[in-house]
Amino acid sequence: MKAVGITGGIGSGKTFVASLFHELGIPVYDADTAAKLLMNSDSKLKNDLQQLLGHSLYDADGNLNRKKMSELIFNDSTLRLKVNALVHPCVQLDFEKWITEQQAPFVLKESAILFEAGADKGLDTVICVTAPVDLRIKRTVERDKSDIAKVTAIMQAQMDDELRNKKCAFVILNDGKTALLPQVLAVYEKILNG
Repeated sequence: MKAVGITGGIGSGKTFVASLFHELGIPVYDADTAAKLLMNSDSKLKNDLQQLLGHSLYDADGNLNRKKMSELIFNDSTLRLKVNALVHPCVQLDFEKWITEQQAPFVLKESAILFEAGADKGLDTVICVTAPVDLRIKRTVERDKSDIAKVTAIMQAQMDDELRNKKCAFVILNDGKTALLPQVLAVYEKILNG
């Protein structure tokens, strides 16, 4: 079974595009959601994160304080790399287990930081969803009830769009003008027959 990555910068619409593939019968593994779940459920990972970031990272019920973790690692690239080095191997193992349970011609692994996390290794191909920066900012501000400065900072911490697009075999433009479904169907056919 082929394993296909799907990525894109914040606000690009990768989750929506992944949902279109899902409608075509393609299982979608959301790596970002899986990471959040594993940080709350995997005891070894929880312990490793506490050793790195402090025991107050989790509340009395054992739930991760994501806001605190974000504050600790957002402006500290070294610490962020250390957290990623703990979380991403755990997510990869979970993905490998998940893929054995799927029945489809291929599966999608959705991740905002697919390349940054090294999560593209072992994938057969990668799809990138892209959109103009101003539209991505607008979407994210509306979706997350955030401010432009915070969204811009997140975008600057992510891989440059041009570099990300070059690393992908397929690029889907989600600019609100170009029809998405024909692009998704074309990629779907190429992956199926490739």
